[in-house]
Amino acid sequence: MATLKDIAEKAEVSTSTVSRVLNYDPTLSVGDETKKRIFEAAEELEYKNHRKKITQKKYKVAIVNWYTEEEELNDLYYLSIRLGAEQQAQLMDYEIVRVYHREEEKMESDLAGILAIGKFSPTQVKKLRQQAPYICFVDYIPDDRADDTVLIDFKEAMRQNIDYLIQTGHEKIGFIAGEESYSDLSGTWTDPRTNHVKNYLKKKQLYNEQYFFKGAFRVQDGKDNMEKAITKLGKENLPSAFIAANDAIAIGCLKALYEHQIRVPEEVSIIGFNDISTAKYITPSLTTVKVYTEEMGRSGIQLLHERIQEDREAIKSVTVSTKLIKRDSA
Repeated sequence: MATLKDIAEKAEVSTSTVSRVLNYDPTLSVGDETKKRIFEAAEELEYKNHRKKITQKKYKVAIVNWYTEEEELNDLYYLSIRLGAEQQAQLMDYEIVRVYHREEEKMESDLAGILAIGKFSPTQVKKLRQQAPYICFVDYIPDDRADDTVLIDFKEAMRQNIDYLIQTGHEKIGFIAGEESYSDLSGTWTDPRTNHVKNYLKKKQLYNEQYFFKGAFRVQDGKDNMEKAITKLGKENLPSAFIAANDAIAIGCLKALYEHQIRVPEEVSIIGFNDISTAKYITPSLTTVKVYTEEMGRSGIQLLHERIQEDREAIKSVTVSTKLIKRDSA
C-alpha cells in the first residue's frame, strides 16, 4: 500500500497537505491543481501493471469525461477510470485526446474511436456517434445498446453489503442514494443501486422508507443528508448502519456523525462504494465496496482496440465484479 510519504513525494507536497486533502479537510486552502496532483498520485501508486507495450499502427482515440475537470476532483471514481484507460491506451501506443465536459472543441476529426466515461443523454450519445466510427461507454449503457459497454454488477454488490450488515447484527439499515443530471441538463439519471437496496431489504423484511435519502455524489451532500437523518429521526432512532452510494457521500456521513458526537461504528456503521484511493486514509478508515475502476478503464480501451483493429461487428458488454473491503467504519 502506498504511504502518505510516497504520495507526497510523487505530488511534490508535504505529507500533512496530503493527509488533509485525502481527508477532505474544508479548512485547508490549496488550489485545484495541487488537489489534482495529490489525487492522481494516490491513484497511480495503486496501479500494478506489468504488461508489455503493444506496438501497432498509430491511432488516435478520445477519452471523453462527462464531468468537468473541476467536478472530477469531487468524485475520484471517474478520475480513477480515466487514469486506467489512459495507462492502457499508452501501452497500446494510441495517441490520446482528453476531453472534459464543456471542452467539446477539443474533439478532433480523425479519431479512430471514443471512450466515453460517465452518463450521457440520448442527444449527447448521438453527437458522439457522429465523431468517431467506434465508441465504448464506461459506467453507462445507452437505451439502444448499440455500442460496447463496461458496467458494474450493482445488484450483487448491494446484496453483499446487506448480507454483511445482517450478519453483523444490524436490522435498521439506511441508504443514501446518489442522483445526477446529464451534463446537458436534458434529464436525470436514476441510480440502479436504489432499487436493488429497496428490493433486497424488502425480501429480508427490513425495508423502511424513512431510512432512505438522496443527493449528489459529493462529500457535502453526504454530510447534509446525514444531518437530515439525525434531525428527522433523532439520534436514538437512527438506523444502526447506512450504505452510501459512493465514498464521497460516505465521507460526508462520517463528518456529520463526528460533529454530532455519534460514534462510528459503535453507534452507526457506514459502508461506502468505490474504494477510492483516499478511503483507507479517512478516520475511521472506510469500509467500502471496491470497484475495479482501473480495470474498467483498461477494459474499455481493450474493447475499443478490438473494434479498431479487427472491425468487430458484434457488440460486447463487460461486467466488472466488486469486492467488500472491511475496514473500521463498519
